[in-house]
Amino acid sequence: MVNFVDLTVFLAIGILLPAAMMGAGALLRPQRPGKVKLEPYECGEIPVGDARIRYHIRYYIFALVFVVFDVETVFLYPWAVIWKSLGLFGFVEMMIFLGILVIGLIYAWKKRVLEWI
Repeated sequence: MVNFVDLTVFLAIGILLPAAMMGAGALLRPQRPGKVKLEPYECGEIPVGDARIRYHIRYYIFALVFVVFDVETVFLYPWAVIWKSLGLFGFVEMMIFLGILVIGLIYAWKKRVLEWI
């Protein structure tokens, strides 16, 4: 039963503290919206054109391929730290993993995904 009391107190603090902070911020901040404050971009540049323009799908695919290869190569670091203790099995498994990555890279290259423009 003590664990449930601790959990209840933790949940109450986790809910009430952010709500109190946001309420205090709403009460203390100035509420004077003006023409400049209501503009979508506030760095001194005058916004030109519509903010909701369409981007070519190639940019999204390029970013997705980058994220996939970037995240997958993060798995190489822990393997490199303990590769001696894994032996031949660990080496073969990593070569299979790298082979799959190379196949994905070749596929992306053949589909011309890696060309920026």
